[in-house]
Amino acid sequence: MSALSARIDLPAVPRSVVAARRVLRELLAAWGASQDRQDAELLATELVANVVDHVGGDGGLSLEIVLAEDWLRIAVVDGSAVRPVVQGLSGVRPRGRGLQMVAAIATRWGVEDHSGGKRVWFDLVPAGVPAGLPSAPRGEGPGVRARQTEESSR
Repeated sequence: MSALSARIDLPAVPRSVVAARRVLRELLAAWGASQDRQDAELLATELVANVVDHVGGDGGLSLEIVLAEDWLRIAVVDGSAVRPVVQGLSGVRPRGRGLQMVAAIATRWGVEDHSGGKRVWFDLVPAGVPAGLPSAPRGEGPGVRARQTEESSR
């Protein structure tokens, strides 16, 4: 199977969260992706919502989806260079658990600089498939997840 990919540009407004989820759902169904589609939709929704909440309507975002055999990468690109932080659990804040879900569910995830902004991505493989994924660019992958978690708990 060759790689399949798509990129969707959206404004950073609340309606884009729903639009991104629907587009992702349709693409993964059309491509016959074997990853857990509900996990993919949930995590993508969290990343898009983060851009809407923290970058706002003046900026835009891009949803990038790549499927290659047992490997699915979903990324959200925005124009803000501010990197997301995994926050500790709080009974006071009604939100702020999105990156914890990404860290817990994704096979791996990371953040990279992109054209003055950033790309936040995650990978999923089907249940039972070893996580023998292509190597991540320097400074990313599971080690970054541990560092981000450490930094956010300080």
